[in-house]
Amino acid sequence: MKFQTLKVLSIAAFASGLFLSCAQTKSAAASNTKTETSQSRKVVPTNLKWSERMLLSEMNRFPKAWMLDFNKEPRWAYPAAIVLEGAEQLYAKTGNKEYYEYISNFGDTMVKEDGSIVSYELDKHNIDYLNCGNVLLYLYGKEKKPKYLKALQTLRYQIETMPRTKEGGFWHKKIYPHQMWLDGLYMGEPFYANYTKEFSKGAEADKAYNDVVNQFDLIQKHLKDPKTGLLYHAWDESKEQAWANKETGLSPNFWGRAMGWYGMAMVDVLDFLPKDHPGRAKIIGYIKSYTDAIIKVQDQETGLWYQVLDKGGEKGNYTEASASSMFVYTMIKAVNKGYLPKSYKAVAQKGYDGILKNLISVDENGVVNLNRCCAVAGLGGKPYRSGTYEYYVNEEIRSNDPKGTGPFILASLEFEK
Repeated sequence: MKFQTLKVLSIAAFASGLFLSCAQTKSAAASNTKTETSQSRKVVPTNLKWSERMLLSEMNRFPKAWMLDFNKEPRWAYPAAIVLEGAEQLYAKTGNKEYYEYISNFGDTMVKEDGSIVSYELDKHNIDYLNCGNVLLYLYGKEKKPKYLKALQTLRYQIETMPRTKEGGFWHKKIYPHQMWLDGLYMGEPFYANYTKEFSKGAEADKAYNDVVNQFDLIQKHLKDPKTGLLYHAWDESKEQAWANKETGLSPNFWGRAMGWYGMAMVDVLDFLPKDHPGRAKIIGYIKSYTDAIIKVQDQETGLWYQVLDKGGEKGNYTEASASSMFVYTMIKAVNKGYLPKSYKAVAQKGYDGILKNLISVDENGVVNLNRCCAVAGLGGKPYRSGTYEYYVNEEIRSNDPKGTGPFILASLEFEK
C-alpha cells in the first residue's frame, strides 16, 4: 500500500514538473516572440551594434546618400563619403545588400555615363571635391564601370592642376589663395594615396607618395603650436587675410573639428602608403604628438572635447559631437593598427563612452541621433568668417550632421573589432 502511494505521488510530482517545465518553455517562447515583434516594429532594431544602428538611422533620414548633409538635390560633397566608408565596412562585415545599394546608387546618381560628375567644377580647384573620389575607387573596384574610371581620372587631374604654396602645399580652394587648412589634409591626401596605390607605379608612384607626405610635413611645420602641440585651423602663407597673424600667418584658434579632420587624415592615409615608405614613420610620430596634445584638452568629467579646444571653461563653448567622434576614431584606429600603445585605448574608450552618454539619443522607433554637431565653420569668404572665439561658438549647432555621424560609425566599427 505504501509502495502504491509512493508511486502515485512520484507520478504526480513528475507531471507537475513536466507541466511547470512546459509552462516555462511557453513563457520563454512568448517572451522571445514578444521581443522579436517589438524589434520588428522598430525602424532601427536596438539589438544591433552601434555602427549598424547609426548607419540604418542615416539611411532612414536620408534615403538617398546624396541627401546626406541635408542636401535637397544631388551635390558632389564630401560628407557623404564619410558615411559611405562606414557603409562599405558594414557591407563587408554583414553582407547586407542594402548597404551596398546605398553606396552604388550614390555613384550612379553622381557620375553620368560620360564620366562627368554632377555639380563638380574643375576650375574651382576645391580640395573638398577629392574626398568623394574614395567612393568611386571602391565602386570601380567592384563594378569596373568605365564612367567611374573617367571621373577618377578627372579628380586625379585636379591634383596636378591645384594651386600650391611655395613649398608645394595645396591651397584649400582657389578662392582661398595661399592658404592651407587642416580640413584639406583629410579631403585630399587619403584619396591621393589611395588612387596612387591603385593606378600608379614606379617613379610616378614614388613622386606622388612623397607629395602626400610633404603635405603633412608642411602642416607640422607651419600650423603646430610648440607650447600645446595643438594645431591651428589654418595658415595663410601671404599673411594677407584679416584672420591671419601678421607675423606667423596663423588663424587665431584651435577649432575642434579642424584637428579632427587632421587626425583622421593621418590614420587613413597610412592605409595606402607603402610599408617601406620613410614617410610612414614620420606620420606615426605626428599621430603620437597629436594624440598627446588632444588628451590634455579632453574634458575630464565627460570625456568629450570642446568646439574651441583649449577654452573649455569659457562662456558659450560646448562639448561638440563631430570633433569628439573624430578624436575617438583616430585614437582607437591608431591603437588597433599599432601606431599607438595599447594604453591609449582607455582614453579613446572614455571619449566613446562620453559620446554614448551625453550626445546620443534614441527615438521610440529605434532611430539613433547624434546631437550637438557644429554645422559648419570656416575662414574668410562672404560673409567674412574671422576665426575668433566668438565666431566658432556662435556657428549653427544641429543634430545628425554626417560630419559627426560618419566618424561615429567608423569609431564604433573600430571598437567592435
